[in-house]
Amino acid sequence: MTVALQRFTFEEYLAYDDGTDTRYELVNGELIPMSIGTGQHGRIAKFLESGFDAEIARLGQEWTAQKMAIAVRSPRAGRWDTCRIPDVVVLWSDQWAALADKEAVIELYDPRPFLVAEVVSPSTQTEDYRKKHSEYSVLEILEYWIVDPLLEQVTVCELNEGRYDDVVFKGNEVIESTLFTQLKWTVNQLLGK
Repeated sequence: MTVALQRFTFEEYLAYDDGTDTRYELVNGELIPMSIGTGQHGRIAKFLESGFDAEIARLGQEWTAQKMAIAVRSPRAGRWDTCRIPDVVVLWSDQWAALADKEAVIELYDPRPFLVAEVVSPSTQTEDYRKKHSEYSVLEILEYWIVDPLLEQVTVCELNEGRYDDVVFKGNEVIESTLFTQLKWTVNQLLGK
């Protein structure tokens, strides 16, 4: 006997409440539970958020970094919707302020984030390197950081003519960013080594 898979529209996803504190991403109409993550995962996300915010302040930009607080709708890959909740998003400050009284979702027609960062865990490795890589490039997000404590590396994906060029950094190499050119973080520093 085959069990039918329940698929959700974007509106049903926003209204969904299973009575638990579980957070979900919507991937091709399916609810994908997001795990709490390890302490290392949370430390890396916090490091990114606070570090980006400090650099934004130093640069005097009207941007903000937000950790696990914003969903980003992806182009529909067929009939069903996809909506991701990245670990860290860098966007316009006024865009963040405009989300104060509604669902914190960046819609397809909204200004795109400048940068999205994902911290890899064993359960998200394929998603982070393949599916999200493709989705974020189609959305024309300028930089996508894949911070991978499993492989002990950081991949910075920079948008170039609609596709990402990926550069991998390891160990004591300084991570290079076209948005944050003065950052001097090494991979080991970011990973807490």
